[in-house]
Amino acid sequence: MKTIRQTYLINSPISKVWKALVDPKQIDAWGGGPSKMSDEVGFKFTLWGSQIFGKNLLVSKHKKLVQEWWSGKDRWDEPSTTTFSLSEENGKTKLELVHENVPEKNAKDINSGWKDFYLGPLKQLLEQK
Repeated sequence: MKTIRQTYLINSPISKVWKALVDPKQIDAWGGGPSKMSDEVGFKFTLWGSQIFGKNLLVSKHKKLVQEWWSGKDRWDEPSTTTFSLSEENGKTKLELVHENVPEKNAKDINSGWKDFYLGPLKQLLEQK
């Protein structure tokens, strides 16, 4: 199993970055839809019409979101865990991603997928406004 780590500096307030992670309308706007998401612990979410699904394990509003993740495409034997940590840095939001327990065979694609289809587009959407 692999661990993926990525860091993004987003020129947007923490409140807006948080919303882009947990609000289905914002998720759909940056390209992760159709989605079902909430910032409630235990909420079972779906992204890309259930291609990715899981459950919120820990929610600390504007600070940390920990989720259990499954791939609907590859049917993993066990879930991976994603942690999004937010902090302010020079008036911008620093978003740190740690994605643990990623199957070896999927790690390269998932690593680039974060940049190309998830956090890259999220950053781009927030910085356009």
